[in-house]
Amino acid sequence: MPRTIWSGAISFGLVTVPCHVQSATENHSIQFHQYHLEDMGRIRTRKVCELEDREVSSAEIGKGYEYAKGQVVAISDEELRDLPLPTAKAIEIDAFVAADDIDPIRIGEGYYLSPDGQVAAKPYKLLREALARSSKVAIAKYAWSGRERLGMLRVRGDAIVLHAMHWPDEIRDPSELLPPPVDVSEEEIKGALALMESMSRDDLEGDDFKDTYTEAMEKIIEAKREEKPLPEMPEPEQPGRVLDLMAALEESVSKAKASRGEDADVHELAKPKKTSTKATTAKKQPAKKTAAAKKTSARKPRRSA
Repeated sequence: MPRTIWSGAISFGLVTVPCHVQSATENHSIQFHQYHLEDMGRIRTRKVCELEDREVSSAEIGKGYEYAKGQVVAISDEELRDLPLPTAKAIEIDAFVAADDIDPIRIGEGYYLSPDGQVAAKPYKLLREALARSSKVAIAKYAWSGRERLGMLRVRGDAIVLHAMHWPDEIRDPSELLPPPVDVSEEEIKGALALMESMSRDDLEGDDFKDTYTEAMEKIIEAKREEKPLPEMPEPEQPGRVLDLMAALEESVSKAKASRGEDADVHELAKPKKTSTKATTAKKQPAKKTAAAKKTSARKPRRSA
């Protein structure tokens, strides 16, 4: 059972849903500590008071805010919990918007909201069903860890998930990072769409989406523990310099299909076919043509996507 991070209530108009908050994700990364390499003694961080020059215990440490040089006011955890905010004990829903209107860059860590007891079961399900049927998400405010935050509530299965969100002024403007203006042809766009189609799938499961970095670290640790040679790691492929964008797209489509066991043969992606001038001259029709012949010769062959 995940540890409860926060307890309070979801405020939905006059409807209140008492709830607990638990983390929706887990971290399986390998964690390292710092050691003195000469004798492998553990290196630890000690908390020292700079005025008394001595190590202090956690019980002696609290939060403080320096409002002027050398002038500090202490703030206790109890004072933070009792902030005069309506969101201090509640997740206040302010609006409902279409999920597509939320820029993913604003969405952060996810948390599961669980109903707090039987009394919360019905209003919890009511909010969950309303969100699911509306295909909308709820935008809410809540206060955690000494600051008011913006959040998004959505449905995942039978549960309600709270995602932390960045405030609008926390998102940097990317305009200064953009490349200089360039032209992209319609044929190149079609080639990129063909590549996307060849790489499309219905899920994000399987070997393509596993943490190979952690697996590699586990092999190194096991080899060093057993004093065996370190496993050889394959050299990553270095991306080549793209000289012909269409050729690179064609080759990418071919490789993507081959990796999925499909026919690797691909038609050239929207490359204009060159017609020999001599051949065209030789195939010129006599001056007299029927209307049907004119209509047929004017029709261009349909190009496969």
